[in-house]
Amino acid sequence: MSSVIRTRSSGNSPWRNWAGTVVSRPAREVRPASVEELADAVRSAVAEGLRVKTVGTGHSFTAIAATDGLLIRPDLMTGIRRIDRSEMTVTVESGTPLKRLNTALAREGLSLTNMGDIMEQTVAGATSTGTHGTGRDSASIAAQIKGLELVTADGAVLTCSEKENPEVFAAARIGLGALGVVSAITFAVEPVFLLTAREEPMSFDRVLADFEALHAENEHFEFYWFPHTGNCNTKRNNRSSGPAAPPGRVGGWIEDELLSNGAFQVACSLGRAVPAAVPAIARLSSRALSARTYTDIPYKVFTSPRRVRFVEMEYAVPREAAVTALRELRAMIERSPLRIGFPVEVRTAPADDITLSTASGRETAYIAVHMYRGTPYRSYFTAVESIMTAHGGRPHWGKIHTRDARYFAEAYPRFGEFTALRDHLDPDRVFQNPYLRRVLGD
Repeated sequence: MSSVIRTRSSGNSPWRNWAGTVVSRPAREVRPASVEELADAVRSAVAEGLRVKTVGTGHSFTAIAATDGLLIRPDLMTGIRRIDRSEMTVTVESGTPLKRLNTALAREGLSLTNMGDIMEQTVAGATSTGTHGTGRDSASIAAQIKGLELVTADGAVLTCSEKENPEVFAAARIGLGALGVVSAITFAVEPVFLLTAREEPMSFDRVLADFEALHAENEHFEFYWFPHTGNCNTKRNNRSSGPAAPPGRVGGWIEDELLSNGAFQVACSLGRAVPAAVPAIARLSSRALSARTYTDIPYKVFTSPRRVRFVEMEYAVPREAAVTALRELRAMIERSPLRIGFPVEVRTAPADDITLSTASGRETAYIAVHMYRGTPYRSYFTAVESIMTAHGGRPHWGKIHTRDARYFAEAYPRFGEFTALRDHLDPDRVFQNPYLRRVLGD
């Protein structure tokens, strides 16, 4: 089947992201099945004067993938190309969902070192926007990349790594879709291992008082604070010699499906309908999850199902500023009329060397705020953004924010390196859209 057959005029058929915050109407869509077909699609779009964007599963809350030109859907570019056990790497097609990669690696006795808390995204979408989990020593998914294959604006196929086109590699691991279309990614992997997760309720004051110790003593530490309460739920993941002891079928279903998804969905719907009830609902929600410990392979510990739809803002602040920023966030909520039904999520990451990584060059804490889909969120997010930017915060590229190129030129010491590389690889802005124009400039 040729790419011509898989190309269709989009007409008035809209594309929407997962959260429903972005709608766009591309002129055409194409579903290439190989890097050759992908390169042909880019060249054809350029000849027609169309902008080009690639969309994964739509889990970004921003309009980073929106286009009125050619929309590339990579769902036919999936699967593992090769596993190199001597180098301990895996090369995977860009449209492969993280869920499929994780299960395939596990069958081969392999694993990524770290990952985020959901795995619905494609590997290219997740890495291009800087998706991360939490880690004392291990960083984002993009930081585990050892090589990239990139289709550039002229239809050329460019490979890059630390040794081959290193200046492109430094930037394209989190490329925002601005440098080209990622067609394949080579990740570092390691033999599959076990993690023991310890989930435990803890007070807000205690978590903040012990934050640095909790970070230092655990390979992966995170916590959720429930606004309008003094309650948090903490999670500590550390490597284990075993044996595996996954959550029981019934207990796991109660925690992960009934409480974290089903009952939480009901609570969010009630809070949206009756905002005055939110503080009471928050107190009940914060007490519903009990302490538990379990041991399993990494992706079954790191990731969880997320069926309740929401909108999200997340800022990366220097780790030493996290406690102060969180105290300011709590004080802001307490003195405001805001009613916040979603917990605040806090994670960490070590410094990395990726040009536009939110952890580039500094030890980082991530503070993420959410609102149930359909609930007014702008007042809350605006107030949160004011706090985070005062601490030099860097917003997640795929989550809601209002920052622009002028801000990022100050927030990222190597911002000019990225824009200069973009000028070189895409001087005619084939991969431009309004979001990239705002955050990168023209």
